[in-house]
Amino acid sequence: MVTIGTPFTERAKKVLLCGSGELGKEVVIELQRYGVEVVACDAYENAPAMQVADRAYVFSMLDGAELRRVIEKEAPDFVVPEVEAIATDVLAEMEAEGVATIIPTARATQLTMNREGIRRMAAEELGCVSSPYRFAGNLVEYEAAVAEVGLPCVVKPIMSSSGKGQSTLRTEAEILPAWEYAQEGGRAGAGKVIVEGFVDFDYEITLLTIRHVGGTSFCDPIGHIQVDGDYRESWQPQPMSELALQRAQEMAAKVTENLGGRGVFGVELFIKGDEVIFSEVSPRPHDTGMVTMISQDLSQFSLHARAILGLPIPNICTHGPSASCAHVVVGNSEKVCFGQVDQALAEPDTQLRLFGKPAVVGKRRMAVGLARGRDIEQARAKARGVIGALETDL
Repeated sequence: MVTIGTPFTERAKKVLLCGSGELGKEVVIELQRYGVEVVACDAYENAPAMQVADRAYVFSMLDGAELRRVIEKEAPDFVVPEVEAIATDVLAEMEAEGVATIIPTARATQLTMNREGIRRMAAEELGCVSSPYRFAGNLVEYEAAVAEVGLPCVVKPIMSSSGKGQSTLRTEAEILPAWEYAQEGGRAGAGKVIVEGFVDFDYEITLLTIRHVGGTSFCDPIGHIQVDGDYRESWQPQPMSELALQRAQEMAAKVTENLGGRGVFGVELFIKGDEVIFSEVSPRPHDTGMVTMISQDLSQFSLHARAILGLPIPNICTHGPSASCAHVVVGNSEKVCFGQVDQALAEPDTQLRLFGKPAVVGKRRMAVGLARGRDIEQARAKARGVIGALETDL
């Protein structure tokens, strides 16, 4: 039996969020629909999730001592990581001590916070088909890894997000610049990289996989486009053969079962015909899954909240072909303002989310357009139209 007390009382159900970006903001909103008291943490003030949470703390999630202090002070029922770069050893210690339940598990956050842990687990322990890969901790190892994998290949820091530090190598002249860029782009600073061989695939998907008290459920597959490793568009459902979908679900179930716990997992897969190739997994809602805010009756954020709280997950109702389009702002400003919002929403069956991020330094995803259409092509065009009509004043 699940019970939820009143916020700000000793019977309150409390969640502490590690990382407070746009995905975390939607999770907070869904948790608060159930009267959950939410504490948001991030490395900067006024992060999106902090704007809707009950309280907030500003500190680096890699500061293990401060992370422990805040968790002990707040004594949450659940600690919910929203970013990869967290002092996961502290989470593992506190889970073992029985201080809090880590979502999905401390082990899952440890394995997935860097690409080495999750790739070795999926490919070497579980036998999932993946791209050829090598890891390198210094320049000599890196050059040897590139030689082994061969050109073209992709280089990424083992811990990064939104394409930071990621390069595609096609010529020998790009080898050294890619190493230097990867050292600059890692979430925890310079360090180890993964060198991945190119995969011959038809398309890539995110298969949102929900582990909950009733078992494992799947959302319809989500197709997406990335630019420099960062999500730009997604759509649902991605057409695929029944056999490919079955194999994708089997692989996602195998990987997430190994990670354990409850919650939404964003499992990224390459598809070639009926063949499925493992790419990555995030133990949390996925940026490409923002399309579910318009495509499903229960978005990935609602499903995550239900799974965390031990509530039942019903059959997920879909609303037909849908798409999302990210709005990436380039520049430097602490006074970002959006114009023509009315024009952006002029088309029927469209929505817009402005994330409320307080500043742009360089390049940053600041909003997302959402749309439904008679087919995927129309939905994508409408989602792009939402963002195309939006004016950004820096």
